[in-house]
Amino acid sequence: MTTSLPRQDRIRRALELLRNETTDKFDDVLGFAAHEFTDPVLAQEERDLIFGRVPSIVAHGSEIARPYDFMTVQMPRNNIIVVRQKDKSVKAFVNLCRHRGALLEESEKGRCRFFSCPYHRWSYDPDGSLRMVTRDATFGEIDRKEQGLVELPCEERHGFIWVVDNAHALIDVGAWLGPEMDSILAGYHIDELQCVRSAGFDEPTNWKIMQDAFLDGYHIQYAHPNTAGKIIHTNVMAFEDFGRHCRFIAPRKSIDRWLEEDPGDRQLDRYVTETHFLLPNSTLLRQPDHFQLLTFRPHHSDPTKSRMEQRLMVPAQEDSGIDEDHWNRRWEKNWDILLAVLHNEDFPLLRKSQRGMASADAGDMLLGRNETANQVFHRETKKLLAEGRASS
Repeated sequence: MTTSLPRQDRIRRALELLRNETTDKFDDVLGFAAHEFTDPVLAQEERDLIFGRVPSIVAHGSEIARPYDFMTVQMPRNNIIVVRQKDKSVKAFVNLCRHRGALLEESEKGRCRFFSCPYHRWSYDPDGSLRMVTRDATFGEIDRKEQGLVELPCEERHGFIWVVDNAHALIDVGAWLGPEMDSILAGYHIDELQCVRSAGFDEPTNWKIMQDAFLDGYHIQYAHPNTAGKIIHTNVMAFEDFGRHCRFIAPRKSIDRWLEEDPGDRQLDRYVTETHFLLPNSTLLRQPDHFQLLTFRPHHSDPTKSRMEQRLMVPAQEDSGIDEDHWNRRWEKNWDILLAVLHNEDFPLLRKSQRGMASADAGDMLLGRNETANQVFHRETKKLLAEGRASS
């Protein structure tokens, strides 16, 4: 398996794997069971012991770029509001009025200088502090400092906003990523990019089925014969395992020109796509000229449902060297292609997978030696559950 090599060397490693019609592999196949995608008890453990303990990405920083910009997110354990503060930092709060529990903010995104509850018009400042109690002379004495919004651990790092979905937890994204992946993400300067498109989709599919599909270089020519299968080689991955996280390079078919010819010292970046798995639930794709982020969150109660979010992060128009009309058309076309593949190919297949997993006698299933990133996802998810059970 490829580890700790410079990017151009890893690309050449992928080219060599392609020449030899093989891929990086683990030593053994790995078994799993259908109940992992349907069991409500396990699903509750995942919400509490994974998402309630470790950081996961909720947005790109450019989505709430200005002070008082906010967005709402349904996390596995909490409805939350993420708010850009006056000092440019970011905070996250449970989206709930501390009076009678009404949902405080319904809009997906917006900008405001305070949040006002629609039930009795209690209001809160962007820093979560209780701003006003209506008709307070008749309400009774309360400790206003204790009745602010419930804050969740939140950190902005490498251009992304991360949250631990538990008000009693701590957050340290750098420590969570580890030195290798933290350094890798720092080198990409994703904080300098713009999120030009984002969308979320609620699907009748377990979040792990969704995540597995977007770590898989084995299915491309079979599930996407007329789209991605025409662009990217199937089952060829130069892989790096960092423990919790991993990444692999997959050659595009445009690299075939170098199968019989030595590329010498040419830069080969435009001939590959690089996939990063960020535990617990994110796939970051490094394309030749942009990044895509895919996140997969469990439903708050139903193990057979999840939410997928997709983001497209690109250089700002003024930094791109192309005119505004061309820039807009380029990313609109790219986005439309991505959505068409999701809705026409990925989602129908994965919905049927969830139906299949509901069979009472499904039997045991397998991940191949070649399904390296999927094995990392399953291995590390089970580790998090075991650690959480041991500490609870």
